[in-house]
Amino acid sequence: VLIDKFSLREKYGDLAAHPYHLALGFLLQRYCGFLNHINCCGDVMAESRGTREDQLLGDSYTRVFTNGIWSTRERYFQNSLTSKELKVKKKSANIAGLQLADLLVHPVRQIILQDNDRLDREIAPFTVSLVPVLEEKYNRHLYQGTVEGYGKVLYPK
Repeated sequence: VLIDKFSLREKYGDLAAHPYHLALGFLLQRYCGFLNHINCCGDVMAESRGTREDQLLGDSYTRVFTNGIWSTRERYFQNSLTSKELKVKKKSANIAGLQLADLLVHPVRQIILQDNDRLDREIAPFTVSLVPVLEEKYNRHLYQGTVEGYGKVLYPK
């Protein structure tokens, strides 16, 4: 999930939701959709960004878990998430999943920007080498097999 902060502010101004909270909502919808599809439960962990920011993101997570978000009802999240509270760990905890996310975030950002003609330079060689591996991992529409909107999200379009 990639939130274009400039476009978000330009389109919605002061009414725009916080970009991290929007991204969390999009991520939770897709993650829970996948978990519900395979009839499993999962956990969510974020890397700490500071006490206040962590609290606000945790509140957002709990709101989604408790009330749902957009047109997705709360049961969708409650059926697949193991906790009503977001787990937050500091970078110094050296959590493997958070380290992997750190390694992939910039290459995935470049790929999504390139896919949407918003990248003004060639993607980095490391990213080029990751493309075939990542393409196999993206969530896809169950019947159509499309990645856009399921495994890759750019908002606003």
